[in-house]
Amino acid sequence: SLIRKARGENDAVVVSIFVNPAQFGPHEDLARYPRPFARDARLCRREGVDVIFFPQAPAMYPPGYRTYVNVDGLSEVLCGRSRKGHFRGVATVVNKLFNIVGPDIAYFGQKDAQQALILRKMAEDLNLPVKIRVLAIVRDADGLALSSRNAYLSAAQRREALVLVQALRLARRMSAHGMRDAAKITAGMKRLISGKKRCRIDYVALVDPRTLAPVKRIDRASLALLAVRVGKTRLIDNMALKPSKSYAKN
Repeated sequence: SLIRKARGENDAVVVSIFVNPAQFGPHEDLARYPRPFARDARLCRREGVDVIFFPQAPAMYPPGYRTYVNVDGLSEVLCGRSRKGHFRGVATVVNKLFNIVGPDIAYFGQKDAQQALILRKMAEDLNLPVKIRVLAIVRDADGLALSSRNAYLSAAQRREALVLVQALRLARRMSAHGMRDAAKITAGMKRLISGKKRCRIDYVALVDPRTLAPVKRIDRASLALLAVRVGKTRLIDNMALKPSKSYAKN
């Protein structure tokens, strides 16, 4: 979906394919993270990609490499709290990719909402000549957000993983029907997730979509985010919440 949008809006399309070691912690899944390059290359050819940029780690981080980018305040919360240094690795490699490729527009997915906000802030603060476009989450037919890590799930885990989108839809229903108390909404989401024996909550949060600051009341556009471990697989998802114009004071 990102490639198709880029193809329709630009004269040339470059796709970077790089599993970035700088954004993986010491006990995370770097070694086994999916790397289906042949399939990715076929997809790129089919979608009319002009260039695939496929560097190897030593080219991006040669011996003696010491320079990193960190976006303070946005990188330490939510996923950054449990994945120390993750967003420093993301910001660093994306900055390098921007410098190497020189794109006018870069396309990212809304599923990684925190990442997208961090990269927008990085581009703004460092005066990078690139526009960040964030496109809607792509979901499977049953609602599960598409992710490379879905491949880790067993059939039973895949069924239970649907609780992520179910919890987000619950939050959307509650806010649409007048519930404004963020604590009550997150409590309802946590109860739903906790009912699945294979699921363990990392975080459930309602935040301001521009700052990631927690909100106490859903009286303006907000963002519900969650991270849940399904078995050993950590999945994330999010959904925008918009309060109805008429609502009860609860």
